[in-house]
Amino acid sequence: MMKPNQANGNSQGLELLIEKLHQHYDDQTCDIILNGMREKRVVSLRVNTLKKSKDEIKQALDTSHIMYHDVSWYDDVLIVETKESLLEELDMFKHGWIYLQSLSSMIPALIMDAKPKQTILDMAAAPGGKTTLLAVLTQDQASITAIEAHPIRAEKLKFNINRQGIKHVSVMVKDARMLDPYFIFDRILLDAPCSGSGTILLNDPKTFSYFTQKLIDKSVETQKALIKKAVDLLKPGETMVYSTCSVLPDENDNIIQSILKSGWVEVVPIEDDKWHSIPTLPTQIPGTLLIPPSQYYEGFFIAKLKKKVKK
Repeated sequence: MMKPNQANGNSQGLELLIEKLHQHYDDQTCDIILNGMREKRVVSLRVNTLKKSKDEIKQALDTSHIMYHDVSWYDDVLIVETKESLLEELDMFKHGWIYLQSLSSMIPALIMDAKPKQTILDMAAAPGGKTTLLAVLTQDQASITAIEAHPIRAEKLKFNINRQGIKHVSVMVKDARMLDPYFIFDRILLDAPCSGSGTILLNDPKTFSYFTQKLIDKSVETQKALIKKAVDLLKPGETMVYSTCSVLPDENDNIIQSILKSGWVEVVPIEDDKWHSIPTLPTQIPGTLLIPPSQYYEGFFIAKLKKKVKK
């Protein structure tokens, strides 16, 4: 079992993280999470098939003498053996042929099962990884509304959408909690603002220096308001995905339990065989995914919900 004085930094943020983990998990699960946080994460990219094929990107990587590997659950992803900064110098990055994105953060958009012609809402969209993936998955033929409350982050979102050559995304600079009730959507992605506990790296004190109980409490308050708004904006009979890059039940299972009590939604179990290759931890709610941090994945929670049709 790892003690606070065994990790770099020995900060209050790290001590709080270890305390929170031991509140919720047994020693074995805590060790899985903390050992995963010691790992250096791989660099991964997603091919923008609106502009280039995967084979074309592989050829470009070969020309640059960059090694790469496939993943089993999505054809258009590559793990690359180089630094992000070196990829950013290549034409494939500058022209939007690829998007640098962590493996975990791609999964919520894939699970959402978006289709062309649907109306789609991304409630916390910047910097745009999930928004642009949704556009690619729907061949840029869905009507996507991307919400971002912070103007500077919204500009980054717009930049990434434009560089990817995507035409059918409307960006709104607005707090998603304040969206007008006359909006209604076929699919909603709520990758909620969170404490970021799943992204912490024990060898990088910067990643846990911000981690406080105040941040957790503020995140939970925002998450509850956002998921309630999402359910209000979702068409009856349709589905949404809730996700966070946190491993804490406060921000994950508890949020889903709170919205289930409303009686308006039910959990759609995430049971596709293609996710079986991804390591997971037990959750309080059957059918949801909790991915522990590791060399390949950030810690991530994902739940799929369906809005009931009231009779």
